[in-house]
Amino acid sequence: MTEPLIHLRSLSKTYPSGGRPVQVLRSLDLDIAGGESVAIVGSSGSGKSTLLNVIGLLDDFDSGTYRLDGRDARGLDDSTAARMRNQLLGFVFQSFHLLPDKDAVANVALPLVYRDTPRRERLRRAREMLERVGLGDRLDHLPSQLSGGQMQRVAIARALVTEPRVVLADEPTGALDTATSLEILALLDEIVADGKTLVLVTHEAEVAARMQRTIRLRDGCIVPGKD
Repeated sequence: MTEPLIHLRSLSKTYPSGGRPVQVLRSLDLDIAGGESVAIVGSSGSGKSTLLNVIGLLDDFDSGTYRLDGRDARGLDDSTAARMRNQLLGFVFQSFHLLPDKDAVANVALPLVYRDTPRRERLRRAREMLERVGLGDRLDHLPSQLSGGQMQRVAIARALVTEPRVVLADEPTGALDTATSLEILALLDEIVADGKTLVLVTHEAEVAARMQRTIRLRDGCIVPGKD
């Protein structure tokens, strides 16, 4: 049997808090197959974003097993974790995380810099990706010249420009109005239709309902059953 793209077993994570450790994730078991779309839901403090950060190799974990695309993700040094992120993962955040002094093309091209992609090639790919997300007429615009929805489109283009196997999205519609949220969700639907794996944290039931599967967290544990 083929190993899932994302494979967690008995995974736990603890943060220090005023000298008293707080267990944020508790012995989680989770498998996510390639091409699957999964929503992670739960109340504030349930561990949603921490779980996404662990999956995204932004946070280490204390105990258990995490294998990403068959590779052991425990105790990676910074350079190895960064290389795996760049090879396998794309990130979309609620607050966009765009560089304010760089135009849309430069922001989207940034992940390709870390792959040593030649400048002409990375700019070509960035332009093509911005056209794909409907921003072909905003290539030279700074983030301050874009609407919230347009900035999120730039962030999605940046997440996709490296052709990642997994896209991780943390509340990607949380800062957007309803109409713009629907446009962003349509783009995320296209990501799944292209065969990529999408793992999305959300507090919105209507957003979770668009995913193939919903994982509910409570106090760092996965709640059995369907949400």
